[in-house]
Amino acid sequence: MKEYQNYIFDLDGTLLNTLQDLTASTNYALRTWNMPEHSVDDIRRFVGNGVKLLMQRAVPNGLDNPHFEEAYRTFREHYLEHSLDTTQPYPGIMQMLGTLKESGKGIAVVSNKFNAATQDLCHHFFGDYVTVAVGEREGIRKKPAPDTVIEAMRQMEAMVKNSVYIGDSDVDVAVARNSGLPCISVLWGFRDKEFLMENGATVFVEKPEEVVVW
Repeated sequence: MKEYQNYIFDLDGTLLNTLQDLTASTNYALRTWNMPEHSVDDIRRFVGNGVKLLMQRAVPNGLDNPHFEEAYRTFREHYLEHSLDTTQPYPGIMQMLGTLKESGKGIAVVSNKFNAATQDLCHHFFGDYVTVAVGEREGIRKKPAPDTVIEAMRQMEAMVKNSVYIGDSDVDVAVARNSGLPCISVLWGFRDKEFLMENGATVFVEKPEEVVVW
């Protein structure tokens, strides 16, 4: 095991359980535009690549649907208003972040969630624990491209050799690889261990407190 100085976290499925609020906003948008709704398990499979792709998967015929842009806009507006309805940190997350902070570690969040929601959620739940939060925005490619991770590391003044990436999905495994970082995959999120192993994950933690020993 190696001790790292900088810890870069995914948000949804890693630090925060956002699934119920994402499902509610998705189904609100679908209802508004007379489209069939989806189950929580459907949304679990759809998330991970940003909210636009989530909606592409949720809306019948995706981008080819004539009401896609309206449904996507409705989702964004609803989610910005309701992203805190049921969302909470997973058990043990706050203690883990506190331990890292007390040890002088750098903590950042990188998400494919749009930037305003990423900033709002990190400020609301994590306060001073998270010093850098980078979400999806114009001019920067989302994960699995390395751009958002590189931007977070730039803001943290972090180096690859003493940094680690932590996430719950195949996208996180890929972005860590593309960024030249080791990856710790968490098993309390939106993907199971078998799926993660099929997508190249090699290091796993079952509880947040296990992160601090790396």
